[in-house]
Amino acid sequence: MARIGYSYKPQDETRAVRAMGYEIPMSFKHAMEICRAIRGKKVPQAISYLEGVVDLKFPVPMKTHKKKVAHKNIPGWYAGRYPQKTAKEILKVLKNLKANAEYKGLNLDELVIVHAQAKKGRSIVRYTPRAFGRAVPKVKQFTTVEFVAEVR
Repeated sequence: MARIGYSYKPQDETRAVRAMGYEIPMSFKHAMEICRAIRGKKVPQAISYLEGVVDLKFPVPMKTHKKKVAHKNIPGWYAGRYPQKTAKEILKVLKNLKANAEYKGLNLDELVIVHAQAKKGRSIVRYTPRAFGRAVPKVKQFTTVEFVAEVR
């Protein structure tokens, strides 16, 4: 397993906290859109937002991958979805970020997510047999997400 690092280095390590979810089996496209949605939010606000996504209360705006996506009531945007599986997995990483901040003794109400990024991980390719002797690939995609929060 290769060593993977963070792509963002905070200026002051004592006032920043990091967390990473390495190769989680979830959609890269949904993870990218969720990271865009929670970047710049405070950590408790981002956690409550993702819990709302899991409960189908708040849609995630789809800004890049928006073809044939239904319209939702999102202020400032039209296309949205409720990526529940990805939201649950990213919620685990955000709770880890929160625990890291508590361990460091940082104030949770002042923590702002300054870096949220999704990276493509490995792809596991399997083959499914089909009719007439053919076989089609079945690809399982893994995604790495990283978060950095700083006291502002």
